[in-house]
Amino acid sequence: MLIVKVKICGITNYEDAVAALDMGADLLGFNFYPKSPRFIQADKAAEIISKLPGFVDTVGVFVNAPIEQIHKTRSLCHLDWVQLHGDEDPAFCQQFLSHSVKTMKAIRVKDQSDIEQAEKYFTDAVLLDAFDPAKYGGTGLTFDWNVIGHMGKRIFLAGGINPDNAADAVKLGVYGIDVCSGIEAEPGKKDHEKMKKLFDNIRHLRA
Repeated sequence: MLIVKVKICGITNYEDAVAALDMGADLLGFNFYPKSPRFIQADKAAEIISKLPGFVDTVGVFVNAPIEQIHKTRSLCHLDWVQLHGDEDPAFCQQFLSHSVKTMKAIRVKDQSDIEQAEKYFTDAVLLDAFDPAKYGGTGLTFDWNVIGHMGKRIFLAGGINPDNAADAVKLGVYGIDVCSGIEAEPGKKDHEKMKKLFDNIRHLRA
């Protein structure tokens, strides 16, 4: 059985990045969407990433960004993953197939029909997030996880995952969970006690 991966998203500083890795994170997410409260400049993200060990996967989060900007940021920061978290269509996402980077398409889920839309994307993974008409992620909202069903794709589950429900998320057998607002002291700053509690609560499921 594959061990469910943990992605800690919304990293804005080196201290939070190192703490997340020490506790067991597999992926770290950096948000390059200027309207996000967790936005980080590409050069600052590159500085943090340059100090991290090679085993961690780094993820750049983009929302409706021009493809040239994505490639420029990816190159500067040496990103392993590009997470497309806006209204990008399958054709846009497919442009990355010829590049040496993994892609993840975020789908904001209202009901089963949104899950079915995910099948149209030829990406390395899909990220299922809660729908909010005003925000692209980081809302702290959850959706009905029962609608996920079986998909022939790597699934990252996001949306309101916190220390109290993380074990339930991991038990679904998804490829990974994506955690952001549920372990924050404030947007862009992690609460290390909450983060430790989350990893403690899922440790027995990842052994």
